[in-house]
Amino acid sequence: MWLVLTLVSSLSNVGRSVPGAMLRVSLSRAPTKAWMQQLVSANLVKSSTRTLASNPNPQNLPKQPLPKLQATLEKYLQTLTPLLSNEEHAVTTKLVKEFECSATADTLQKYLEQRAKCKLNWLEEWWLNTAYLGFRYPVVVHSSPGQSIPFETFESEDDRLTYTSKLILAALSYKMIIDEKKMPVDKMGKFELDMEQYNKIFGTCRMPKKPIDFLCYNRNSKHIIIMHKNHFFRLNVLHNDKPLSQKQIFDHLKCVITQSSEKTVPIGVLTSDDRDNWTKFYEDLCTGNEKSLTDVQQSLFLVCLDDAMPGVDSDYPNKQTKGGYQLIHGGGSCANSGNRWFDKTVQFIIGCDGILGLTYEHSPSEGQPIAYMVDFLYNFIKKDSGTAIPDNTTNEGPTKLCFEISDATTKNIEKAESNIDQLVANFDLRCFKFEGYGKDFIKQQKLSPDSYIQMAMQYAFYKMNGFPAAHYESAATRKYVGGRTETIRSCSAESLAFAKTMLDKCKSDEEKVAALKAAIDAHKKYAVQALEGHGVDRHLLGLRLAARELGSDLPALFSDVGFTRSTNFLLSTSQVATKCDAVMGYGPTSPEGYGCCYNPREHDINFAVSRFTDCPKTNVEQFENCMTQCLCDMQRVLTKAQKSKL
Repeated sequence: MWLVLTLVSSLSNVGRSVPGAMLRVSLSRAPTKAWMQQLVSANLVKSSTRTLASNPNPQNLPKQPLPKLQATLEKYLQTLTPLLSNEEHAVTTKLVKEFECSATADTLQKYLEQRAKCKLNWLEEWWLNTAYLGFRYPVVVHSSPGQSIPFETFESEDDRLTYTSKLILAALSYKMIIDEKKMPVDKMGKFELDMEQYNKIFGTCRMPKKPIDFLCYNRNSKHIIIMHKNHFFRLNVLHNDKPLSQKQIFDHLKCVITQSSEKTVPIGVLTSDDRDNWTKFYEDLCTGNEKSLTDVQQSLFLVCLDDAMPGVDSDYPNKQTKGGYQLIHGGGSCANSGNRWFDKTVQFIIGCDGILGLTYEHSPSEGQPIAYMVDFLYNFIKKDSGTAIPDNTTNEGPTKLCFEISDATTKNIEKAESNIDQLVANFDLRCFKFEGYGKDFIKQQKLSPDSYIQMAMQYAFYKMNGFPAAHYESAATRKYVGGRTETIRSCSAESLAFAKTMLDKCKSDEEKVAALKAAIDAHKKYAVQALEGHGVDRHLLGLRLAARELGSDLPALFSDVGFTRSTNFLLSTSQVATKCDAVMGYGPTSPEGYGCCYNPREHDINFAVSRFTDCPKTNVEQFENCMTQCLCDMQRVLTKAQKSKL
């Protein structure tokens, strides 16, 4: 979704090399049809990840388009206007025009065109491998988001286990709806969206490997893993395609608690380290532990029964922020970071103090399918729907997984603990609720809520820093088979003009409203193009990967200040909407920027803003205060301008 855009500006460090002998090609002339066929035969245009045997396009969705090169480059130059000086823009324009007219550009574009013909989605495999599986930083903070579920108050351990049994049943019910194809098809207007991501939520696990990880899918698994005080328990929850009852699950959870009263070796913390370290750790851990590891990897999902986070409530600005830390990283080696297996797509987290939510490994799915699941889980539990499920005829209890801990693994755990503690110390988060208004007021003004909030971020950043931020917002391209995301470049000439106008005391309210509406219109226009697959970032990524596969040097425009500055996203943002009172959080993509996820509801807006503490230029408390003030300013000028017309 959001984090991976840093790779667009540092692609040389990640990704998969071309298999077999590198076929180095002169880029001085355009490729012939026969030459392109040679590439296909040489496996330089790889086979699709979706095979015909697996019915790769059951919804008969259209293929993701490959934009025209000229259109992408023109749009790219336009997005640079607010970020570059006139002199810098002139230099970049010259480089872009030289590239556009070159034989290199023609060759790279034709390579992409051939790839688009050979695959259901020309980008899908590249994006998965480059943005996620080839990403070698820890998935914790850098990739995997934390998603809250409305918190509860537990008066006793039995209260927590009762809730947990309901949550497990809710998740199993959601899975059965997906498996039975009863899930309503998501739509964007009249267009169906690709539903394949839902099929990858349960049973999926990322597997560590150099130089690139891979995913294993276990949709037909019947068991889950329960973690408590770093212990692992396998529990079979489906028998004859029917779940256990709520009471049966509750009893098994009680058994888990009884068998794990003291903390044990935090094997799970190994999964929090960077991917190359974890790959080496995994090789050591496999010796004598293959069965237990397989049980974890093939489980439908994890249930993490957590201890309290370090410190007291006054150490955190609010409970949502405290929960955000717990859901994103677990609090470090002295807290719950070992009570995890961060490679699993879904880990439900139930804190002893009522903090609830999940962390999810990002590779298989974007945030919105996860958010839809959260609303389902919340409503299922609220309605107490699990009580209607009868006892299962089979009621096998939990099995504690055993691990042999070698000296090498002991040292690896110590290293992973040190590294996660450093990461935890360097991660700063602030969750807050803007209560002044929500989507209701924005819609009354006949404005797009998402574009409105995006412009508030641009305004706030400019007000804080005096210059505009390169600004990423994710746009789903799921109207196409295999579609994932495209970048909405929210920073525009219009957004900069809006921020300047709002801060100009000589401008009237009417002028400020006009600037706001112009900025919103510009954002909406780009957003629509991104949703259609016609942004600039994925096409530019494709050109870079094509150059790599052809053995070519990267064109000069990719080392130019225009590219490096516009892809250093100081604002990495995403709307992940739930109807329930919840929010998703994640880390920044830039070491000197912010991560900002938001959930606009009818009468309020939930935010989760993050930064790295070793950057003196950023401040999440200041960001919250400035965002709050800017949203109030925008409401004020809209209201005053409206009244002046009466």
